[in-house]
Amino acid sequence: MISKKLLDALNYQINREIYSAYFYLGMAAYAASLGFKGFASWFTIQFKEELVHAEKIFNYIGQKNERAVLAAIETPPQDFKSPGDLFERTLEHEKKVTAMIRGLVGLAKSENDKETETFLQWFVKEQVEEEATPASILEKLKPAEQDKQNILKTDSELAKRTWKG
Repeated sequence: MISKKLLDALNYQINREIYSAYFYLGMAAYAASLGFKGFASWFTIQFKEELVHAEKIFNYIGQKNERAVLAAIETPPQDFKSPGDLFERTLEHEKKVTAMIRGLVGLAKSENDKETETFLQWFVKEQVEEEATPASILEKLKPAEQDKQNILKTDSELAKRTWKG
C-alpha cells in the first residue's frame, strides 16, 4: 500500500512526465518549422520517451491497487531563440526532473516504502542519461552556434537517433 502523500506525489510526477512530453513535442515543432529535421526527430523521440516514463508510473500505481489521478497539463513554451536554446532549456528542464525524482525517492524513504523506493531507482539511473545527453549536444553546439555548418552537422547527427520503444 502506498501512503496518500506518496501516491499524490507519484500522480504529480505522471503529470510532470506528460508535461515533459508536451514540452519536447513543442520543441520538435519549432525545429521542424526551421527545417531542422534531425533536431525535430530527436525531440520527437524524447517526447515518446517521456510518455513511457509517465506510463511506467501509471502502471506501477495500478499494480499497487491504487488509482492514478490525472490533472491538466499546462502549455509549454512555444518560442525559442535557436537550436542551442532548445538544448539549454532541455538540460535545465531535466535537472528539475532529476530533483523531483530525488524528492520522490526521499519521500519513499521517509514513508518507509521500500518497494516504491526500489521502483524509483530506474528513474534515478535514467536521469543520468537525461542530463548527460543534452549537455553533450550543447558542447557541440555552443562553441560555434553561429556557424551554420556546425548546426547542420549536429542536425544530421541527431537525425540518426532511433526510437527503441
